[in-house]
This record gives sequence, C-alpha cells and structure tokens, in this order.
Amino acid sequence: MKAYMKVSLAALAIGAGVWIGAVYNDTAKGAGTIQPGTADDPVVTKSYVDQQIQKALGGSAGTGSGTTSTGNNGSAGTGSTGGSSTDPGLPPLVSGAADAVEIVTVKPGQQLLGKSGAEFIVRSGKAVIVSEGTNGVADLTDGVDLTNGQAAPTNHLLSFPRDGRGITVLDGNKYSLTVMVRGGYTLK
Repeated sequence: MKAYMKVSLAALAIGAGVWIGAVYNDTAKGAGTIQPGTADDPVVTKSYVDQQIQKALGGSAGTGSGTTSTGNNGSAGTGSTGGSSTDPGLPPLVSGAADAVEIVTVKPGQQLLGKSGAEFIVRSGKAVIVSEGTNGVADLTDGVDLTNGQAAPTNHLLSFPRDGRGITVLDGNKYSLTVMVRGGYTLK
C-alpha cells in the first residue's frame, strides 16, 4: 500500500471518529444536566421536609410545653423546651431531641439528682456519685459504671438510667460544681 493511501485512510478514520463523537456527545448531554436547586431537583429546608412529613402523618403542630429552671433555687428542672419553634407550621420535635442543655451550679452540701434518662457533664469542680444501692451511673465516655462515692470525672458524659441517682460536691471541697444537664433533674 502506498504512503498517500495510508495517510488518507488515517485522516478518514480520525475524521469519522470526531464526527461519531460529536453525534453521541449531543445525545449524552441530557443524561446528567439536572442541577441542584432547579425545578427538576429543588433544594429544600429541613423545616419544609418536617412540615410535609407532618402533613403526611396527619398530625398537628405543637407549641411546646416544657419549662426550664436556672438550677440554683432548689427547684426541679425538666431540661425540656418542647417544640420551641415560633413557626406554627412546623411539627413538634421528637421527644428527647428537644432537650435543652442547662448550666447548673451545685454548691457544697447540695445534691444534683437526675431523672431517669438524664445526662450530666461535670465542667468544673470535684464531684462524687450519689447512688442508692449497688448500681451506679454510667460513664459513657469511658464505658464504665460509677458507683456511690466514686469520683465523677470532669468532661465525661454521665447517664442516669433511674431516678434518685446524681452527683454532689466532694466532702471538704469549698468550691461549687458547674454541670451541663440535659433532661430532668432535682437540686436538693
């Protein structure tokens, strides 16, 4: 085969490849052109999704019913703010997801007792566990059970599975505890 024939066939093959690629490129363009945020694929907010789910379930939106406590007046706090949304079209929040974190100061001689399911994080001070019986409080950070009289480590998540268990200031310590509380509690 002569050289000019080889060059001509190579040019023809390249030209045919370019033409076929151009034809198939136009048909493939429509496959992935949906952009987020367009009418075909809208971006929606969580509140809109919650509202649509609430409509589908046939429920009504709640306004919230929880109360909170400052923690220093000897009263009980619920740690719950309920559905605190100002938009009446939003559904009520799932129980447990709406529990607000409260900062509670425990003075020497006081006990902070958690309700069933409460969670504490001791932020400052020396705390010890208060528990009736042999069972104690779950330290979820270390994965151990803390029994009555054991030191409660700072910055550890403590879970209170039953009422009547809590923390107090270490005997002989004159400084208060600062505790983050989620869930119900009583300050005695």
